[in-house]
Amino acid sequence: MMDQMSNHHQLRRMVEQLQREADIQRIKTSEASSSLMRYIQEHEAEDYLLVGFSSQRANPFREKSSCALL
Repeated sequence: MMDQMSNHHQLRRMVEQLQREADIQRIKTSEASSSLMRYIQEHEAEDYLLVGFSSQRANPFREKSSCALL
């Protein structure tokens, strides 16, 4: 009896998930890639991987200097 209820609950959750996925608005890949390329081109000036940092101190990924006390 418990297994049937558990199985029923799992199936209900699966159906609900499939219904949510079916309701997702989809666009063509060509539209998505065009939109992505446009976004990248509009924001490339802000991309530190492309333009770099204004100084080493502004770079959060720089190697930290180590201090050794003797």
